[in-house]
Amino acid sequence: MQDIWSIYLSGEIHTDWREEIAKGAKEKALPVQFSAPVTDHPASDDCGVTILGGEEKKFWHDRKGAQINGIRTTSLIKKADIVVVRFGEKYKQWNAAFDAGYAAALGKPLIINHGPEIVHPLKEVDAAAMAVAETPAQIVEILDYVINGKLAGYTE
Repeated sequence: MQDIWSIYLSGEIHTDWREEIAKGAKEKALPVQFSAPVTDHPASDDCGVTILGGEEKKFWHDRKGAQINGIRTTSLIKKADIVVVRFGEKYKQWNAAFDAGYAAALGKPLIINHGPEIVHPLKEVDAAAMAVAETPAQIVEILDYVINGKLAGYTE
């Protein structure tokens, strides 16, 4: 039986990139298990005050949520065999940059995903990665190669 690889998918929540990777991995029958932060934005923002009680100041409201989300994020990144972090063009994803830095500090293999229009602002993040992909399909190909040791289109 082949080992199951744990892949943490961090970053942008406004497109279906996670689903594209999961679909591609399923089509290739890759032995992977995906995890991710909570992608329901309102739930992620309000988890702290919903569970622990309201706050008058927005700072403490956000901090409670960030700390509870941090339990999930740090635990899943620590368990991951590979961490994939996507940066979208529309929003500044400071949390994604933090996740990438945290994964790099833990020595986790890191794959960064973003379009060519934001190469410059992400140059340091990209430098910490083992691969920088522009598309979810490229990430699936990387996972296939890393897990199976075979390059699509090549024969031995």
